[in-house]
Amino acid sequence: MIRVASGALRGMSLAVPRHIRATESKVRQALFNIVGDAVQGASVVDGFAGSGALGIEALSRGASRVVFLEAHPESLDAIRRNLAQIAPGRVGGSWDVLPGDAANSLQSLAARGFTADLVLLDPPYDEETGKKALNDLASCGILTPASLLCLEHPRWSALPPTVGLLARVRQHRYGETVLSFYHHQRIP
Repeated sequence: MIRVASGALRGMSLAVPRHIRATESKVRQALFNIVGDAVQGASVVDGFAGSGALGIEALSRGASRVVFLEAHPESLDAIRRNLAQIAPGRVGGSWDVLPGDAANSLQSLAARGFTADLVLLDPPYDEETGKKALNDLASCGILTPASLLCLEHPRWSALPPTVGLLARVRQHRYGETVLSFYHHQRIP
């Protein structure tokens, strides 16, 4: 079990499927300290959602909408159980859970005209999945010039500084975990 660290849902216990590597509490707190007030009123995508901890933390801190993307059935079940704990009116935001792989789900969101202010990606810790996730996001059409992306990955993973219109703007290391932040580049 892990707990929501801050906001309206602070202290809420979250079920974590056995097959996933949950984002450590100190890393989740650091991520949201870096993002700061940008989560307030934001449309958020929690990709490779696992237990849904990042998206639920965003809801707890004032996100207006969170879309959880997850393919694994056990993780989908955990996300739905965790969301079912949220009493009506306890948070102001809404949420959707999209089953399926991240690439198809991102394309589905784009087809609906959804745009994301904040994208939180925590793919499995292998270099190719992280790179593919960046490429899928850069080309899917849900980002605006103000969008911010945070990709959690292992220290040894060499992610590119730019992917399409995404440019890495900062990195923070926490033991073996790195948070890489990308902004959508403005075209002059």
